[in-house]
Amino acid sequence: MRVGIYARVSTQDQQTLPMQLTKMKEYIESRKWTLTAEVEEVGSGAKTRPKREELLKMARRREIDAILVWKLDRFGRSLADLVTTLSELRELGVIFVSLTESLDFSTPSGRAMAGMLSTFAEFERDIIRERVIAGIANARANGKAHGRPKTAALKVNEIHRLKSSGLNNSQIARKLNISRGSVINQLKIGASG
Repeated sequence: MRVGIYARVSTQDQQTLPMQLTKMKEYIESRKWTLTAEVEEVGSGAKTRPKREELLKMARRREIDAILVWKLDRFGRSLADLVTTLSELRELGVIFVSLTESLDFSTPSGRAMAGMLSTFAEFERDIIRERVIAGIANARANGKAHGRPKTAALKVNEIHRLKSSGLNNSQIARKLNISRGSVINQLKIGASG
């Protein structure tokens, strides 16, 4: 079994990195697996984790059979990201093991846990969606605009004046610092209205 290990620490927690790596290597040795890739990442709350992506690319290329992490929260950026990534690994046939939580997604209980995580991620997405909808409704009820500002609509008279003076749509867009598509849309609205 070819294994890639992923160790990530925050910038202020770097002293735990050697301990994580040692424990994960001991685990690999106890299972008689082969350490194929060792990935370390240092950073706090980063949205992009390039080293993690390198390890996932190795899994997609079938260069590793398993990924071992110290803790789930070290691997996923969010619950939804974690569930999506674990689902992809499962489809690839790559085993995922989280050492400190004793989660091995190659076992029946591990697969059950992956299913529960998926349910919680869906629940989290639904809650976020409901909060966004409620926030938009509240903003509108209080007379606050929602969405992109209507920059082009405020310049409709200027758009028509410049078009009449012989400028093309691209020239108008550059002059008014709006998109060409917005110019076209405002000209259509003016023509139909």
